[in-house]
Amino acid sequence: MKTIRWGIIGTGNISSTFAKAVTSLEGAKLVAVASRSQERANEFAEKFHIEKAYGSYQELALDPELDVVYIGTPHTEHFSNARECIINKKAVLCEKPITLNQSETMHLIELAKEHKVFLMEAMWTKFLPVTQQVKQWVKEKRIGTVKHLKISFGFYKDFDPEHRLFNPNLAGGALLDVGIYPITYTIHMLDKLPDQILSFSEIGKSGVDEQNVIIFKYNEGMLAQLSSSVLLDTGDDAEIIGENGRIVVPKFWMAESALLYDKEGKLLESCSIPHKVNGYEYEAMEVNRCLRDGKLESDLVPLKDTLNIMKLMDQMRNEWGLKYPQEEE
Repeated sequence: MKTIRWGIIGTGNISSTFAKAVTSLEGAKLVAVASRSQERANEFAEKFHIEKAYGSYQELALDPELDVVYIGTPHTEHFSNARECIINKKAVLCEKPITLNQSETMHLIELAKEHKVFLMEAMWTKFLPVTQQVKQWVKEKRIGTVKHLKISFGFYKDFDPEHRLFNPNLAGGALLDVGIYPITYTIHMLDKLPDQILSFSEIGKSGVDEQNVIIFKYNEGMLAQLSSSVLLDTGDDAEIIGENGRIVVPKFWMAESALLYDKEGKLLESCSIPHKVNGYEYEAMEVNRCLRDGKLESDLVPLKDTLNIMKLMDQMRNEWGLKYPQEEE
């Protein structure tokens, strides 16, 4: 089995989580890490026993010994980081949202095709075994025809205008950070984009959406109530309701269990699949598999889906009058 050689750009919490996952995998090796600070890169490299530590992102992108790069920098850096890697013939797994908007995403997709390199958004939830079990229940119509979904993702966070969640210069706000999860989950479960969208947001004093509510309507008769917040605990469970019952997924975005009920509320089946490491291992395994098979995109997170979801979020932000400073230039 070919060993896939990984690099990581960014040394924050999410990169640490990913590093822990990828170093646990057979046939994968974490070779290099890059930070804007050589000191932070060195600390990260020492913690995870990584051979090379770079004090600039470009140095890592130029490293000829890497097969693929995981990008775990703030949202506003994703486009430039991914672009640099793709131009240098590196496969890319980029944290969600892959870019700030549809235009940037389209540019990366075209660039990846031009350079014939693999590109995927790191939507790890899709790869979780519990998510795949829930999708199977839906496909098998275990709850009959799905008619309604209720999904939220929100948490308490003290307001800090400099924090990435509230800072417009870092593309803060609920939609891009956590709202993308309920949106992606709904589209994944229904295998279809909504036919109509109605959405509302509360723009906070720093100028980003602190909370939002989104309604998806489908011509086939399905409705989805979605919401997200970076200021309030709105919960993080998913409920998929059909004509004959419901599926409840606690902490759907990092799910380790799911419950299947009939319409009388009787528990028919449950599944419990704890993460082997922390849940990020499944998306890393998919990238490894795709690279060994010579694929340029994943079947589970195809680039067209990533682009379509960016289009939907652009549409909502446009209606809310929410633009980031980088988009005004």
